[in-house]
Amino acid sequence: MDKLVRSIKFPFSFDTKKLKDDFRKVVNFDWVDHYNKSDYNGKWTSIALLSKNGNYDAINAITSNEPLLPTEVLQSCAYFNEILNSFLFKKTAVRLMQLDPGAIIKPHTDHCLGYEDGSFRLHIPVITNPGVEFILDGNRLIMNEGECWYIDANFTHSVANYGAESRIHLVIDGIRNEWTDAMFYKEAEIERFVKPQKVSSPEEKELIIAELLRMNTPAANAIIKEMEN
Repeated sequence: MDKLVRSIKFPFSFDTKKLKDDFRKVVNFDWVDHYNKSDYNGKWTSIALLSKNGNYDAINAITSNEPLLPTEVLQSCAYFNEILNSFLFKKTAVRLMQLDPGAIIKPHTDHCLGYEDGSFRLHIPVITNPGVEFILDGNRLIMNEGECWYIDANFTHSVANYGAESRIHLVIDGIRNEWTDAMFYKEAEIERFVKPQKVSSPEEKELIIAELLRMNTPAANAIIKEMEN
């Protein structure tokens, strides 16, 4: 197996009580359905902590040279703000993302979100449960509350929430700089950050169907039927 970096669990964590306390302050906001509606089944919603216009419903993750503004959500969450200030890099999107029980995010890749691209995505689980299955390049990642993970989204990944409660992640997109180089290359050599080769479309489709068959749920089987048609 190649030694390309798929994910990193960083050697630090955040206060789970404070994370949940901040989440409870914003749970009653109007969460927005994720815009890639063909990429999931069930309920997958989000609110922005930072956005281009300062609105919490501006959840699109689009890289821009314009600085992001704190939203009403972030203004009420001191600990989330403290976490963001501790990361010394330019943020391009900062959101809370909620996956309801029974929801599935279909296998997919995200464009240019590996560290080798000069941009990256961090996940900090705020609330999770043992029924959450995050599959990255065919392997399950167990991300616990308060941990901080880098996920190379250039690799195929999917998420299913088979638990009884929603999964909430603080998701931070950022731009690579010298500070992040020190953080990342302490965990893995620079040579291991290489963009994965894309497989041909039929092969990728076959892998995705195999992963859905392994899930063996009504929602997964419905996705297989869609793909085969």
